[in-house]
Amino acid sequence: MAVFSWASSESVHRQTIEIYEDEGAAYAIRRGVQRTDLATDFSESLPDGRLRLDLGCGPGHHLPLLGDPAVALDGAHAMAAASRAAHPSVPAVQAELAHLPFDRATFVGVWASKVLQHLPAAELPAALAEVHHILALDGLLHLTAFGGPQLGPHGHREEVSEPGSGDDLPGRLFTWWDPHRLSEVVEAAGFEVESLGAEVPTTEVPHPHIHLAARARRRLPDHVGTGMRLLCCGLNPSLHAADAGVGYVTASNRFWPALAAAGLATRDRDPRHLLRQHRIGMTDLVKRATPRAADLEVEEYREGLERLRRLCEWLRPAALAVVGLAGWRAAVDRRAVVGWQPEDLGGAPVYLMPSTSGLNARVSLDELSRHLRTATSGP
Repeated sequence: MAVFSWASSESVHRQTIEIYEDEGAAYAIRRGVQRTDLATDFSESLPDGRLRLDLGCGPGHHLPLLGDPAVALDGAHAMAAASRAAHPSVPAVQAELAHLPFDRATFVGVWASKVLQHLPAAELPAALAEVHHILALDGLLHLTAFGGPQLGPHGHREEVSEPGSGDDLPGRLFTWWDPHRLSEVVEAAGFEVESLGAEVPTTEVPHPHIHLAARARRRLPDHVGTGMRLLCCGLNPSLHAADAGVGYVTASNRFWPALAAAGLATRDRDPRHLLRQHRIGMTDLVKRATPRAADLEVEEYREGLERLRRLCEWLRPAALAVVGLAGWRAAVDRRAVVGWQPEDLGGAPVYLMPSTSGLNARVSLDELSRHLRTATSGP
């Protein structure tokens, strides 16, 4: 009963993975399913005969409730093996939560019960972008995480459990979330949140469960994380970009060729590699995908600017490169010109550069690459 293994789960706290590796099959005896109704509702919401993924499957307790056909995945090999032993007919995979080894739109549902909370908060957007990538359009994500008191200014708090804390497996990393902050991060990953529920904290249960259900929409996820030397922000995704899961995807757009010419990217049209290997993130001022930028409303620019401000305050990129003038002029300064802007956004210096669209042919590829190098070098 083989378990398929990919790269080690570096995105999850290493000590947390080691604890789960050591616990292995014994974990199955100590844990059970607490809310069978949620798993059953999830299964009944999915079309018959289509693949669903148990993300962070543990020993596979939820699998009988999720319907068929299913795939089980865990960051710890011992947990994937325990799931495989309990459910021999269900393929089991060990892989990184933030680098899922599946093709685009493989699944119609992803069940993620109390697993993404073991990621550092800043790594959740990348993990959710992976989930969006493997889900079919309108596919369902059900996410359960922990809420809690005394959260930081960005709506979360990370903590490694200590002996005597009440955690029967001390040493694990937990990220506690504010429900609405968690919902915003999920929305920025290309989802539309359908339901959000949080249990009321008590003395006995200070970290109540958050239950979130969301649908993968025709949107482009943020590809962002900690330690970004540059965050590139477009106006909004085209429908082609949303369908491909890659910004600036059309052959006529010169964003990716300009990155390559500037020595800032070594893979074409691969935002995951750009973030992981080159520490350059990608987002959009407005998340809604449209056939034309003219379809956007001014109010969308302003709302998007506030979201972008919160994103920069949270992840603190070294610089923000705004690609194209139209959105910044609509939301911030109608007289803004190319170059470093007089005020930062959320603590990030802002560099405004020309559009990379093929329609903006008066700006050469060499000029665009110089703008990107300047933005990366800082003011």
